[in-house]
Amino acid sequence: MLSRFFEKYTGFFRNLKAVYVLNNLLNYRSLSRNRALYRQRGLHKSVVAPIAHRDFAGKPTGEIPWLDRPDALEKLVQHPDYQSFTEEIQAGLRQFVTDGYLTLRGYFTQAEVAALNAEIDQLRREGKAGFNYTGRKIFNVHEVSPIAEQFFFKNKEILRLLTFLFGRPAVPFQTLHFIEGSEQRPHSDSIHMTTDPDGFLLAAWVALEHVGPENGTLTYYPGSHRLPFVSTDDYDSGNTSLTIGEDSNRHYEDKIAEIIEKNGLKPAVFEGEAGDVFVWHANLLHAGSPIQRPGATRRSIVSHYFAEGVICYHEMTQRPAILK
Repeated sequence: MLSRFFEKYTGFFRNLKAVYVLNNLLNYRSLSRNRALYRQRGLHKSVVAPIAHRDFAGKPTGEIPWLDRPDALEKLVQHPDYQSFTEEIQAGLRQFVTDGYLTLRGYFTQAEVAALNAEIDQLRREGKAGFNYTGRKIFNVHEVSPIAEQFFFKNKEILRLLTFLFGRPAVPFQTLHFIEGSEQRPHSDSIHMTTDPDGFLLAAWVALEHVGPENGTLTYYPGSHRLPFVSTDDYDSGNTSLTIGEDSNRHYEDKIAEIIEKNGLKPAVFEGEAGDVFVWHANLLHAGSPIQRPGATRRSIVSHYFAEGVICYHEMTQRPAILK
């Protein structure tokens, strides 16, 4: 598929919308599920065509995730399933409402983490897994790693927790594996993996070794998930009817930097041990801290989940998400 080609390709064709439409045609069966969803939202367009936030302009606002509503804390503690979680997770759920994230310390055992690290190392040696064009990320390693698949796609407790957060079934979408810290500037996942209605995306990140300043901590901005969602209409994306703006991501990150300064947001850092899990909201601003010790690894893996029954797409590249 063309998607495999674009994992490593960085040239001109990466910015042509027509190329993505061709890839959509090759994945028509997977995208056909969107027909009914488009009709529900009054979208009159092909499921293989580009799609962006502006396509929903003038249409009634869709459902707001239940934990994003003003009465979320009250409804949370009254929910019949709330008491079924441990006190630690209950505290995390309350923090998710107020701050946009929750932490599960020591969720995976050292043995489970070691097994996953060993399996991915073996897959890399065999040439079955490798970095994408960024040189830092391995996309969808779960497709060749049974242990990674078990961590996220078949983990009943993680899926139960995320389903509770969504208020509807959680659908695993993709995994990203890192050997080193990303050092990525502050951003929200919602610009890259977008939903209509807004907010029906979650991320579950797992530390696969000790995480501290020397190897680039995960930085995040508590409470930022409550800010308005940013779309390509809110900054100079450079998009046209035929192309995706070459500097769209840089301009987007510049916009986020402005928002952080304007709102006086203060960063926090996640430090932890192998097996710790950090779950965050679609709109939580986060980043990769600079690596202070050159050559230090910070092995980690993150999976993103959409909620069932929402339109899923990629706002920055304006293409529908392909869920398999």
